Amino acid sequence: MAEKRTGFYPGSFDPITNGHIDVIERACRLVDRLIVGVGVHHGKSPILTGDERLTLLQQAITPIAKRNDVTIEIAQFDGLMIHAARNLHANIIIRGLRDTTDYNYEMQMVGMNAQMAPDLQTVFVPSSPHVRHISATLVRQISQMGGDITAFVPNAVLNVLKSK
Repeated sequence: MAEKRTGFYPGSFDPITNGHIDVIERACRLVDRLIVGVGVHHGKSPILTGDERLTLLQQAITPIAKRNDVTIEIAQFDGLMIHAARNLHANIIIRGLRDTTDYNYEMQMVGMNAQMAPDLQTVFVPSSPHVRHISATLVRQISQMGGDITAFVPNAVLNVLKSK
């Protein structure tokens, strides 16, 4: 029997965007099990609490898991992503790419990660054209300045951010 393909898709998901949803949906076609890793960076002040991010992710992934007949789990982690991936028994790192800027940064990360964890393979999932421009950083900025982020995030995220 072939080894199960377990993907680990790490990020801050602050907030989860339609771009993240696109990568999760498409990653489901590559793996048998997908773990969405919510990274905690103690030096940053997120717009959403850890619990809010976990809840919003759970709401977003439930229909995706059913639609694709794939197990999707959520795990919170701090520290190195490769340590979290190994602890969760993942063998594939999933990374979304929007443009060449992402590619250049991600290629550096692949090199560093390959040196530290040669057993983990990285797979790039290019963003679909209709969400390629969406960035969580820009969504946070637009939201904090009172702009309309309706086109960039799931409705549940929109509702939580409106209340902040």
